[in-house]
Amino acid sequence: MATITYHHTDGQTETLEAKVGDSVMRTALTNGVKGIVGECGGQAMCATCHVYVRDEHLDKLSEISEDEEEMLEVTSSERDEERSRLSCQIKVDSPDFQIDVDLPETQV
Repeated sequence: MATITYHHTDGQTETLEAKVGDSVMRTALTNGVKGIVGECGGQAMCATCHVYVRDEHLDKLSEISEDEEEMLEVTSSERDEERSRLSCQIKVDSPDFQIDVDLPETQV
């Protein structure tokens, strides 16, 4: 079963089952996770789904596209050069997919 764990700034965590083909952002929005806005609907055009990927998962992700790179330059919370990603660009690619992400202080 694919799972995504969202770590909030107040120390709370939410671990959710995820569907293969969905994104980390779509899973958050579908399940009402506070801290992910997703204004552009997953088009890598707004940076309101910014997350910090935990170190142990970084090597499992695809490379950052030019569009994502551009949007990461305008995030509301400070960008971490190593860990910052747009959650709309992280796809659940297998039934055993697992990832932990830290949510930023703010998205807007």
